Amino acid sequence: MFTGDSITDCQRLESEGGLGFGYPLRVAGEWGLQHPDRPVAWLNTAHGGDKVTDLEARWQTDVLDARPDVVSIRVGVNDMGWHTLGPKGYVIPVEEFAAGYDRLLAPLAEAGAKLILIEPFLLPIHGVVEAGAALIGEEERREWRIDLDPKIQAVRNLARRYGAHLLAADGMFAELAATDGPEYWAADGVHPTPAGHAALAAAWLRLVAWPGLTIPID
Repeated sequence: MFTGDSITDCQRLESEGGLGFGYPLRVAGEWGLQHPDRPVAWLNTAHGGDKVTDLEARWQTDVLDARPDVVSIRVGVNDMGWHTLGPKGYVIPVEEFAAGYDRLLAPLAEAGAKLILIEPFLLPIHGVVEAGAALIGEEERREWRIDLDPKIQAVRNLARRYGAHLLAADGMFAELAATDGPEYWAADGVHPTPAGHAALAAAWLRLVAWPGLTIPID
């Protein structure tokens, strides 16, 4: 199961099969191509705009009731930018973010689900972009980066605590952007381009290939 915000959602409700057009679809397609003898039921319950608290409100019905064997979570960008994007938004303290994320993971760990945590990321693009009614420029991105870094560290700490596999997406995209430019991977600094989704999918599949993380087969 994939879940999280718009980066995972990718219009899943409008897509055939419900996986959207982004990295979950690419993961499922590549897995099917490479392992036709190992069928997997793929699910995507992400919602665009979600913060950790939004996930928590739907966690029972969207995730726990499905009793998934493997859960991949990618959330945090809206927790970073809510004070800019939401009319009632405020700066979410890292302690609040981490505590909510912990409450998401605890019942999954108790049920024996294998966990993949994808770091939130922000690419250092140039210029001003629209995000809903807000205009996001260099100053906003500097503020977001200051807010995001401790939240990334919180995700890393939770991955260690729960024995989850961590996809270090922020560092991965920083390294890629150093060669090809940040806009190549995420035009607005947040939502991946097709190449960005392909990079996420490839990194996800490398994690699955690690010893101890094999997708269960019925």
